[in-house]
Amino acid sequence: MHSYLEFEKPVADIEGKIQELRALAAGGEAVNVDEEIKRLKGKSAYTLQEIYTKLTPWQKTLVARHPDRPHAADYIAGLIEDFTPLAGDRKFAEDHAIIAGLGRFRGQSVAILAQEKGADTQTRLKHNFGMARPEGYRKAVRIMDMAERYGLPVISLVDTAGAYPGIGAEERGQSEAIARSTDKGLGLGVPSIAMVIGEGGSGGAIAIATANKVFMLEHAIYSVISPEGAASILWRDSARAQDAAMNMKITAQDLLQLGVIDGIVEEPSGGAHRSRETVIDRAGRTIETALADMADMDAETVRQNRREKFLSIGRTLS
Repeated sequence: MHSYLEFEKPVADIEGKIQELRALAAGGEAVNVDEEIKRLKGKSAYTLQEIYTKLTPWQKTLVARHPDRPHAADYIAGLIEDFTPLAGDRKFAEDHAIIAGLGRFRGQSVAILAQEKGADTQTRLKHNFGMARPEGYRKAVRIMDMAERYGLPVISLVDTAGAYPGIGAEERGQSEAIARSTDKGLGLGVPSIAMVIGEGGSGGAIAIATANKVFMLEHAIYSVISPEGAASILWRDSARAQDAAMNMKITAQDLLQLGVIDGIVEEPSGGAHRSRETVIDRAGRTIETALADMADMDAETVRQNRREKFLSIGRTLS
């Protein structure tokens, strides 16, 4: 059974009836429910498609945060062979919110930076819900240095509500660590691809997303602050998060128009959580194409390409 969001209630009702019919048939009742189940499945698929073609920015936010949505670890498992995790920032500690390491992507050696939220209570606590501390971003810089030294493209998987805002993180230089990671990403002499797979929250996201090509899943979000945070600042009321989301231009469709991202990866009907293998494969094909397009670029051309990308953001509206 799926975990249904509030606006998915019509689909939940239909799929609940399907389960009831299956239970009735399994209980030995002398009834043929196959035709009715087939009809209800068609109705469910149609209803789901209708809902997901009209999602509001706030509803997309809820989809991006769906507990069953595939996380970075799922993409690494599905796309990267011989993945070797590398731990620690060589200054303070290991930060499990950012998974980093080396592996092979469709025959090509690559470096991986990925924000992992965790899939259950235990792993969410281990990964701090994907909110990295300074040592996580310093680890990212270390991996990017290594990638540049050995000529490895960098693939970043972005999924965080934001950098961890705790006192300890601030004491250890959170803003400085984010700035250095952002700067390192901008200056890399190797191709880099970033994929926003869920939430792309503020500097916590852009610290590993300053890439030559930035893509988003269809129902992901990417913004300078969460809708709740924006509502708290603008109206002193986090309950107005829906109003904030409507005005913040946080969806993939808005950001593509603004030139912030370079493309959108289509999600299966009903969101990425309804067909993990499909969306992971689509993301992989997008990354593969982007890397192939930059395969013949030298270091200076890669840097210039990235520079022009970020300087052109917003110019599409002028």
